[in-house]
Amino acid sequence: MSPVLTRRTVLAASLAVPSLARAQAFPSRPLRLIVPYAAGGSADASARQLAEAMAGPLGQPVVVENRPGGAATIGAQAVARAAPDGHTLLYGTPAPQIISPHLMRSVPYDPIKDFAPVSGYKRAPNLLVVHPSVPAQNLAELIALAKARPGTLTFASSGVGSSSHLAGELLKYMARIDITHVPYRGTSAALTDLLGGTVSMALDTLSVLLPQARDGKLRALGVTMPARSKQAPDVPAIAETLPGFDAAPFNYIAATGGTPAPVVAKLNEVIVAILRRPDYLARMEELGEEATPSTPEALAETIRAESARWKQVIEAAGIRVE
Repeated sequence: MSPVLTRRTVLAASLAVPSLARAQAFPSRPLRLIVPYAAGGSADASARQLAEAMAGPLGQPVVVENRPGGAATIGAQAVARAAPDGHTLLYGTPAPQIISPHLMRSVPYDPIKDFAPVSGYKRAPNLLVVHPSVPAQNLAELIALAKARPGTLTFASSGVGSSSHLAGELLKYMARIDITHVPYRGTSAALTDLLGGTVSMALDTLSVLLPQARDGKLRALGVTMPARSKQAPDVPAIAETLPGFDAAPFNYIAATGGTPAPVVAKLNEVIVAILRRPDYLARMEELGEEATPSTPEALAETIRAESARWKQVIEAAGIRVE
């Protein structure tokens, strides 16, 4: 063996030792799972469910910390500025890394470099519903109606930049129709006006809107995932009429950028194992959710691809949040 090769081998080994030591010692204290939304919402509930499941395998409590505000950038900033040791995690939705960087003039972090993807967590479909007064029995009829009455039909959302808003903008973009966005402060307020017929339609959380459709108070026309939902197999996917339509928000877990690869790998192993448990999957399926475990590399690619896709929609719609 040459002296040069020996020195290189020794150097590589010496550099690897601290990283391996950190991974073996991880976690050394309770973890923080930061949710960039207020307590009580769907993201908060999902985060608490995951945190409880992670505590046992990790041997440390996982404490959920709500940091709402700034279109999810305040919570994301807290993770971006944390020590890169895996003890601070982001419960990610499309907003912090994918949507807000295109909606806002600037965000207080680098949406790619300041985060270390760990694993995908779940996808949950939205449901397209119309008020019964809208004379459309299916999506094709709704598109034809919108083209015949440009700007007349309205769609409610839970706020500018929300998944329900962007799903509506994607529908406008792909169907080439003109429908008017009416933003509300949350799904509950939007649902009240939708049930009253003040607005024509909405694309929002399936678990909230499906019971109203089953009771005949609304008419379900499509789900926003590429395929039909197990919760509503009789409702077509919007993609059956508009091929390629996909507006199902996905959630994931990320650590601070620069977190050692062995620590990320350990977190990934724990989360993937949880998402393969039959009891855990059953609880998710009851809510119409689909588990999406992934490698860190696959999650990184998903974030890049989704960012490029939604940038196109946001720019076409001219959406901006100050």
